[in-house]
Amino acid sequence: MSIRFHLSRTQSPTFCLRTSAVSTEFTTLNDHPIQPGSFNTAMSATTMYQCSPGEKTFVYQDRLPSLPLPSLSHTLEKYLQSVRPHVSDEEYMQTSFVIRQFKVGVGKELHEKLEEKAKKERNWLESWWQNVAYLDIRTPIAPFISTGGTGPYYKHYWPAKDGTQIERCALCLYYTLQCWKMIYKEEMRPEKDRHGNFLCMNQFYLIFNTCRVPGKKRDQLLHFFKTESEGDIPQHVMVLCSGHVFILTVTDDYKEQLTPPELQKQLQYIRDTCDQQPKGPSVGILTAHNRSTWAELHSELQSIHPDNYRNLKLIEESIMVVTLEDTSPKNETEMFQDAIAGNPTNRWFDKSVNLIAFKNGLMGSNNDHAPIDGMANVVVTYYIDCCVKENKGVWNGSQEVRELPLPEKLNFYLNDHLYQGIKEAKDMYLESAKLFDCKVVDYNKYGRQFVRAFNLHPDTHMQLTLQYTYYKLYGKPAPTYETGTTRVYWHGRTETIRSCTMEALQWIKAMADPLLSPSEKLNLMLEAAEKHNQLRSEAQKNQGCDRHLLGLYLIAMEEGVPIPQLFLEPAFVKSGGGGNFVLSTSFLGFTTCLGGCAAMVKDGYGCFYNIEPKRMSIFISRWQNSSVTNLETFGNCLVDCLDEMKELLEHKSTTARL
Repeated sequence: MSIRFHLSRTQSPTFCLRTSAVSTEFTTLNDHPIQPGSFNTAMSATTMYQCSPGEKTFVYQDRLPSLPLPSLSHTLEKYLQSVRPHVSDEEYMQTSFVIRQFKVGVGKELHEKLEEKAKKERNWLESWWQNVAYLDIRTPIAPFISTGGTGPYYKHYWPAKDGTQIERCALCLYYTLQCWKMIYKEEMRPEKDRHGNFLCMNQFYLIFNTCRVPGKKRDQLLHFFKTESEGDIPQHVMVLCSGHVFILTVTDDYKEQLTPPELQKQLQYIRDTCDQQPKGPSVGILTAHNRSTWAELHSELQSIHPDNYRNLKLIEESIMVVTLEDTSPKNETEMFQDAIAGNPTNRWFDKSVNLIAFKNGLMGSNNDHAPIDGMANVVVTYYIDCCVKENKGVWNGSQEVRELPLPEKLNFYLNDHLYQGIKEAKDMYLESAKLFDCKVVDYNKYGRQFVRAFNLHPDTHMQLTLQYTYYKLYGKPAPTYETGTTRVYWHGRTETIRSCTMEALQWIKAMADPLLSPSEKLNLMLEAAEKHNQLRSEAQKNQGCDRHLLGLYLIAMEEGVPIPQLFLEPAFVKSGGGGNFVLSTSFLGFTTCLGGCAAMVKDGYGCFYNIEPKRMSIFISRWQNSSVTNLETFGNCLVDCLDEMKELLEHKSTTARL
């Protein structure tokens, strides 16, 4: 019997699932330097993001502690607790026995070997996680692993409007490049958590000028970014339009950034050029192919002509991708659909950042998950949103447009085999993409302010809501993955918060009991909330169970040890192990930004949400070939549960006044 323990979100067309860190990592209240409501006209968006005098973006990196390794006892206790809601009494007794045997037997030996590894490396998980979670995956990364999001700008200054695509794209690109420039000059403020601990900024070093390159058995991440003190870096972006590829240099001869009007002129040239030509070959569709097949085609593509080799090099080195899309989504749900699982004609899924400008002026993004977690994208997107608000959606600077070299169109030399590969990749992608289904729920009856008034964490409130929603619909608890950030450690990424607890289950069952008073139900909810707060705190200290279990499994594989029984028994899968989390969730913080990706399992949901002062937005995804899931039903039930919890808290308030 084999175990599928790839900790990376993906599903093959037959749904042979492997699990992953979700699109966004968890942030606590003050993990993000800018909170909605903090913006005012006295302080520019750039000023809010910039370092204090004498401080640099990466100055605290070497002071960050190494990633800790939990004790074996702690991990196994956490795991056993997470199993309990999903198994019978007999199964629980069996799991307890297996864990006891593991703890004193092979588990102890594997843990000792893992301890030796942790002594030698500042982050014992880093290379394992990147490889197993992402680079070893052979199935297509889109739409299974790629993350996507919407630009929140349409909610204020930029609603859908024909004829605005190029102007808005130019301004968004300019602000994105401002972020790139701040990181390059090390002027972006180092982030802190709510306790004042500095967070690892390594993902901001990797977000730009990065590209995944396919390999036969393992992909590779190429990084071309450097800080100003380290040397020069590529100064161009890749622009995709109507199946054509262009290279646009975004700085002048003095390496000063082009202005929005200058970028607009360059982008308009690309748009006009493509509108006057037949559609291009869409070479980027190859990035949607099976990774091993794409590796073979990539090798063939770069070998048949020197120009192809040069073109691929320019693409890999580029700061980011800009897409001038031909579709016009009508609402936020359609924006997500197009961003994550839309037409692949204008995508290069191997790049870490792809800014998408839709034909009607709405904005979206599609990003590779391998080098970065979602909060890095949230930081950039929220910066753009603050800038758009600050300037009321228009550029107020110089309108001068200099004569600049025109963007370069990249022409690829293709043979029949490569054309066939493009067709196969497109067919494969479209077959999978048509199964992707999503919905955005906007809830405006209350938000962070209301929840905080009761000394509750808004994220915990939403996690309990999701547990309640699923149980109400299906009559059973859902093994749940919530992303917890471990960025307080050197090169830390994520740990799993297993949100489905016995405390939550006890409260959920109480909600349906007419014999219990509101006060009794509320007390049980507060106990469940306290348990979740504990799990979140532990996960942020890398004291969950999933990453340690992964390390034990991988060290066993390296040592040639047979797969331990712990990973083979039914309880492991039933509790979400091996990529079987039915609810895959993540909190995007208290910003205006919303993003997400596909559900982990065929019969599961992906739930990603932000929480603003007086509202919440929840992005929900599913697979259409599931006979179990339903977005409309789940979304409506989620709203009902939020309403019920509001009434429960208001009862507390009323009782207190009496």
